[in-house]
Amino acid sequence: MTDFHPARRHEQLGTPFFVRTEPADFPRLVLRHRDRRWAGRLGLGELSEAEWLDRFGRFQPFPGSLPAPLALRYHGHQFRTYNPDLGDGRGFLFAQCIDPVDGRLLDFGTKGSGKTLWSRGGDGRLTLKGGVREVLATEMLEALGVYTSKSFSLIETGEQLWRGDEPSPTRSAVLTRLSHSHIRIGTFQFLAYREDEENLSRLLDYCIANYYPELAGAGDRAAALLEAIAFNVARLGAQWTAAGFVHGVLNTDNINITGESFDYGPWRFLPHYDPAFTAAYFDETGLYAFGRQPDALAWNLTRLAECLLPLSSVEKLETALNAVWPAFRKQLPHEILRRLGLVPRDADADGAFVTALFGFLAASKAPYEQFFFDWRGGALSAGRAAESPSAGIYAAETFRPVADLMEDFAPAAGVDLDHAYFGRQRPRTMLIEEVEAIWAPIAAEDDWELFDNALSEIAVMRDAYGIEP
Repeated sequence: MTDFHPARRHEQLGTPFFVRTEPADFPRLVLRHRDRRWAGRLGLGELSEAEWLDRFGRFQPFPGSLPAPLALRYHGHQFRTYNPDLGDGRGFLFAQCIDPVDGRLLDFGTKGSGKTLWSRGGDGRLTLKGGVREVLATEMLEALGVYTSKSFSLIETGEQLWRGDEPSPTRSAVLTRLSHSHIRIGTFQFLAYREDEENLSRLLDYCIANYYPELAGAGDRAAALLEAIAFNVARLGAQWTAAGFVHGVLNTDNINITGESFDYGPWRFLPHYDPAFTAAYFDETGLYAFGRQPDALAWNLTRLAECLLPLSSVEKLETALNAVWPAFRKQLPHEILRRLGLVPRDADADGAFVTALFGFLAASKAPYEQFFFDWRGGALSAGRAAESPSAGIYAAETFRPVADLMEDFAPAAGVDLDHAYFGRQRPRTMLIEEVEAIWAPIAAEDDWELFDNALSEIAVMRDAYGIEP
């Protein structure tokens, strides 16, 4: 591990922000997944399987990083109802390191690592199926260009769990997530709830120093931080839209301050464009439906602005908060054109194209991912699209306005339609029935072939789209 650069910066915040905790002692450890690309990047690629299990199953500390796991304190709005009893209930911050490529701080956070002070009667565990689903979500989203946490490690842990929402008993696992921050909007809410202005100011300083160092000289640092977070969260909303992704549970404790998608529960990808499509069966009002995700993100950012009031003014924070919608309106065409491999033109032309495109997708019910796959490179793919399973949809007159507008956009540099991935008839997708099909042989026969094949296909897709770690 000579190339691994440990860090322990979160400790600087002090005990008001965390409680030291102990990991569960699992009866059995079986490695099911590790992110070899990111492990290699961080200097952990040479760990043996036994060493990997020691670090990410038994959570033996890395020298120079956190000497003990930290269960993080936070509050949050859950479906817009404030809950002051939250906090890391089945996870903790295990370690931190510095990315040797870009110098940024990275967190290793867990899910299913045992009980903590905030388990609230839960067992602190994660189902193996939940871990498999999170790996599939993060791998797929990364390949589609979404700024997401990485499922760094998934280890089966040999326990039987009882859950009301799936056949029980079911198998257990512990997941280690790699992300740039585990500081949430809910972290700020915890301090605002306690009227702890001193630690609120300390958190502001920490976030700027470690995540937004370019804001160090800002006149109103709280407003500047809010505006920067608003831009990144708006960008995330645009990326989800372009990917056809529904997170499912956009509570304030699930939105972090780097604008990084994380903590996947009842997620879904769209079969076809449908603003009312929801991921969670318990989201009975459609609060977090696909088309309402940007509104949910803006609502959560408003809660962050409220927390920062003691450190700024209403006028300055309001100005900063108002940046979210212009940022989203700018980023959405950018992300749609990025997915299609087209060069943006100008705000009016880009916006007109995206409006026409979503109108067509809504009316035609064309398969969502199939469309972006078929028309990669725009008019360059007319021949491919004519051979697509959706060719009949593209032949309809309703598609003509979209096709005409698309002809005005040049293909981006690096669009490689000769890549093997674009020789397929159908793209790799991850609809709910496909997720269930991948899980079924694991549950029945411990057969991981479909899971491994899916990850291999996603890796090919990631390469075809030129997505770097």
